[in-house]
Amino acid sequence: MIPFPIMKHCRCFLPRLFVPCVVGAVLCVCLEVFTLPLASAEEVTSKTYKGRVIAPPMSYQGADWLERTERESTQQPERVLDELAIKPGSTVADIGAGTGYFSLRLAQRVGPQGRVLATDIQPQMLAMLSDKMRAANIANIEPLLCTPTDAKLPENTLDLALMVDVYHELAYPEETLGQIRRALKPDGRLVLIEYRGEDPNIPIKPEHKTTLVQLRSEIEPLGFHVKDVLEFLPEQRIVIFLKDGEHVGQ
Repeated sequence: MIPFPIMKHCRCFLPRLFVPCVVGAVLCVCLEVFTLPLASAEEVTSKTYKGRVIAPPMSYQGADWLERTERESTQQPERVLDELAIKPGSTVADIGAGTGYFSLRLAQRVGPQGRVLATDIQPQMLAMLSDKMRAANIANIEPLLCTPTDAKLPENTLDLALMVDVYHELAYPEETLGQIRRALKPDGRLVLIEYRGEDPNIPIKPEHKTTLVQLRSEIEPLGFHVKDVLEFLPEQRIVIFLKDGEHVGQ
């Protein structure tokens, strides 16, 4: 999921008397949520895909950002799911589910006969999701610990694969999209929600935004085609892909 775009007002609370310390031992307490990348800075800056810088995954230490109150108005999750018209009994995947902001809503849409596969590369995120499942008495979500190279999705199972602010963080886009494609049923949908890279006024770092041209140029050669593009969200777009027919390398 997307990290907080700008780290502001970071203050270090230090003793008034000088105390020698090892670099990195100072604890900074920030007044606004920020995230820690899972990879080193060198690894992150050197990783690109078709000229696009791959953003570092959001750390579980910034999980509060995923539950921010303004997300209801800016991402409009219920309207998004209304537009997707998910049928009861469906099997859907929330890829990069984080704390389950969309997973719990998807569970309500698919109903008790449906199934939500909630994947994340961080066990701490899935632990938070499991706590929310227990609190809400939800049993049709299956948390799955995946890896950057293994999406952990069973083949020919999914009616829908949803990635909310996740695609731009995939360390291995081709491998992951290939696995998602195999996991989708013949009429299954791949749905991406991404911040619009065409709009410089959206206050998100460039590596956390994508353009429609980028998405099409990266994803369509992997055996998908765009079915629909929805632009009703204030800062993000929803791109719905369908699988092509037989595809080389599938």
